[in-house]
Amino acid sequence: MRKVYCVIILSFVMSVALAQNVAIVNGRPLTSKEFMWFYKKNHAGNANVSYKDLEQYLELYIDFKLKVLDAKELGLDKDTAYLTEVNDYEQSLNTQKRISNSKPEYLFMMNEYREAVLMFNLTEKKIWERAQNEETELRSYYENNKSIYTQSSFEEVKGQVITDYQQKLEQEWTASLRKKYPVKVNQDEIRKLAKL
Repeated sequence: MRKVYCVIILSFVMSVALAQNVAIVNGRPLTSKEFMWFYKKNHAGNANVSYKDLEQYLELYIDFKLKVLDAKELGLDKDTAYLTEVNDYEQSLNTQKRISNSKPEYLFMMNEYREAVLMFNLTEKKIWERAQNEETELRSYYENNKSIYTQSSFEEVKGQVITDYQQKLEQEWTASLRKKYPVKVNQDEIRKLAKL
């Protein structure tokens, strides 16, 4: 009986937590305000958006958040070079005095910068450096996908092979993160945000 009661309470808490959020990523809410701020910022402030556009952007944004979680789990958020870079950015932002540090936009801007740097740093290690430095894996990828490169030699299409291989690594990484961290999307909230 006690177990059933706990499950009911947990279910209720999760539904309440999801109410004003577009998603829950690894137990952390992704608020509608935060999501729409990022969406508008990256779509020229466009407020009239379709459900499909929001849904597609949310998938990309969740992938971004998952990469940030991965970076934090690896301790990259404690790296002194990272902390210095974030501190320098915040000082620069405060010097410009374009926006008060008590406004929500300021917090969104700082959070965006922190997370973008983390994601960039980890992507550099997991994807870009690997694709640039692992010649054996690159050649193997080329050989397994030779038909794509229209009979060109590896040397002739190496740049394209690197790009394609990076994309493959990125897709594999994202898929592994989606298995590792639970994600729950609130379709009802996305529908409310969409201006049909």
